Amino acid sequence: MNEQYFTDQAPASDAEARQLRVSARGHELTMRVSPKVFSSSRLDLGTRQLLAEAPELPGRGTLLDLGCGWGPLAVVMGLESPGATVWAVDVNTRALDLTERNAEANGAANVSAMNAGEALERARSEGVRFDAIWSNPPVRVGKEAMRRMLSDWLSLLAPGGAAYLVVQRNLGADSLVAWLVSQGMAARRYASKKGYRIIEVTA
Repeated sequence: MNEQYFTDQAPASDAEARQLRVSARGHELTMRVSPKVFSSSRLDLGTRQLLAEAPELPGRGTLLDLGCGWGPLAVVMGLESPGATVWAVDVNTRALDLTERNAEANGAANVSAMNAGEALERARSEGVRFDAIWSNPPVRVGKEAMRRMLSDWLSLLAPGGAAYLVVQRNLGADSLVAWLVSQGMAARRYASKKGYRIIEVTA
């Protein structure tokens, strides 16, 4: 992943942003995207597979989109579970700005976009537990960084909660499952489609 993603922290300007139509899980969304945020020309294939394969979300509780980008997962979570609270976390301010604007524009008022580090501290200090986590994790940050991120957040699954992660098969999806199991987590391949694995982790 480009280092600029972590250092370029300005909100998306109207000049650079463009609109993208997204159809997902029965929702027709109009989303603002930026060329400086992952997958700005279309909904990426991995996220599309996660949206297609992940089971129905709980109707209430606290849900998490880990690494939200411009917010397709978070917005769908908010619309599918209007009685839940959705945390959308990322390290990039431009991504958080877009997620916030996209949630508001599409009527997902229960979505809150937050800096990932600050959100993790808050969740730990307030004892927040997540009933569902969806993530298309940033594999290209490197194996160790991604595993550390997943370990931090997956430890916050609520009893009975589940996480669904999408990872390309040729970018280490199967070895990630093995590593999660080695860390004492209940992880398995939930689905496999078009070169992607959907990984389920349960509390």
